[in-house]
This record gives sequence, structure tokens and C-alpha cells, in this order.
Amino acid sequence: MKKRIFALLAFFILFSCEDEITVELPEEEPRLVVDALLRVDKSLEFVPVEIRVKETSNFFEDNPITQVESMSIIYGIPLPDAPELFEEVFVSSLSEVPAGSGIYVPDPNATSDQRIRTTNAEPGYVFILQITHKGRSYLARTEYASSPPLDNIEQGTETLFDEDDIEVIITFTDDPDKNDFYVFDFDFGEFQALDDQFIQGQQFQFSYFYDKNLTPGQDVTISILGANQDFYNYMDLLIEQTEDNGGVFATPVATVRGNVFDVTDLDNLDVFDNVDQPEVFALGYFAVVEEFSQTITIE
Repeated sequence: MKKRIFALLAFFILFSCEDEITVELPEEEPRLVVDALLRVDKSLEFVPVEIRVKETSNFFEDNPITQVESMSIIYGIPLPDAPELFEEVFVSSLSEVPAGSGIYVPDPNATSDQRIRTTNAEPGYVFILQITHKGRSYLARTEYASSPPLDNIEQGTETLFDEDDIEVIITFTDDPDKNDFYVFDFDFGEFQALDDQFIQGQQFQFSYFYDKNLTPGQDVTISILGANQDFYNYMDLLIEQTEDNGGVFATPVATVRGNVFDVTDLDNLDVFDNVDQPEVFALGYFAVVEEFSQTITIE
């Protein structure tokens, strides 16, 4: 009889462990997320402006697309004695195309051409992104960052952790006249940030290893992007947070703040921070950078 009682108790304990447990996760107000990396190809006449906006969501949910009331880019060269003013002001008004996509481009229906010419993307030019979203105002300020071209990319034969790794060798030459920062785009949402502290003015060669199942005949495009120090720091932290977690444009493990500030309650629009309102901020980054790309076919 005791054995039967023990068996029944074990049966009930076993099945009681299958009860569903509900975890209450803290809910936050949705934040605006801005993906505004503008890559400049100087061989083209216009900068390919395409800015995407979403809102944050709860855990385990995709970030939903959102719409803004207005979006524009103001740009020019700051006056030496009054950097808050431009020598000549240029404005590009953006609109959502197609409707409902959350993608904003120079307004094709404006009475004048709203596209940004690549001749206005030069060292010294400053770009300011203005957004109005759900009654709140956002600003992001960045300076154009140039880049040297890629000297060469080629497939290597070495491996790193696995025999299926594929090595690609990248070569470029750093500008000796200034301190530079770079972001490398290795395709497939894989990035790497680099500064020239130890390679000032030198030709530099390094290897990148793909652990994906790349197949012979598959094309891989590698790009070098210019960066200022703030963009370099942002990407370096974002890459660290999102490594092995879906890429830098997936939801990060921790909140990585960019340069898009909520300025609704700021009296001085020259102050691009929210030190007195630490919980009022958007996510994402606005940068205007020169890009050089090369494509390699995997053997």
C-alpha cells in the first residue's frame, strides 16, 4: 500500500511541474527608433537618402513601423565665429515613400528638387536631422566623414575557429594628415569599428573571417565607411552589444543611445543633450559618411 501511495505522489508531482509560468515584464512607453546612416558615393550626383523610423516594442516582439509628422535635413558649412549658423543654408524636405513604409526620402512632390548633391558632402559640412513625431521634436547633428578607398580585397586560405571559416583579406591606406575612424561593413549585417591609432598614415591589411555557410560563386560586398569619433564609439558599443544576436540593427541587449535627441522641452536648441531629462530620448543614429565598396566572389 505504501508503494502505491508513493507512486501516486510521484505522478502528481511530475505533472504539477508542467504548470505554465507567466513572467511579468516591465512595460515602457514606445521610443522612436531612427535608422539614418547616409552612405555617400562621390561618383554619383546625389546622396541616396533613405531614413527608416520605427518604435520600440516589448520583449520578443518586432519593432513596428511608425510615421512622423515632419522630417527634414538642414545642412551647410558653419560660420567660424558662430558655429550654430551656416554660411549658406540648404534644406531637404523628406516624405514617406511609399506610404505606410516608415521610409523617408527627399520629397518627390516638392516644387523644387529636394535631393542632396554629393558636392555638398565634403569635410566641414554639418548636417542636422529634424523630426517631429507624435508632437515631440527630435534633432540629430553630424559632420560629414570622408574615407579612403579600399586598396584591395581577396580571399585567403586561413581559418580561425572552424575549418569551414572563410577568410577575406582587406587592404587600405590610412590618411596621414588626420586622425581617422572607420566602420567596415562585411555584408550580412556584420560590422567592425576601427581607429587609426596604430596605423597612422600606413597601408594596413587585416583578415575577416566569415563563419556563415558561404557557397562557391556567392558574391560578398565589403565597404569601408568614414566615421567621426562619436559614430565610431556608437558602432563599437553597438557591435559589442549585438554580437551573435541578430546584427547591429536588431534590438540590442542593452540600450545604446545614439545622437538623436528629444529637444521638445529644451529652451536652447544649440544644446544637443538631455542631461536634465535622462529618460527622455530616442534610439538610433544619424550619420553622413563616405563609402567605398568592393565585391568578391567566393571560391
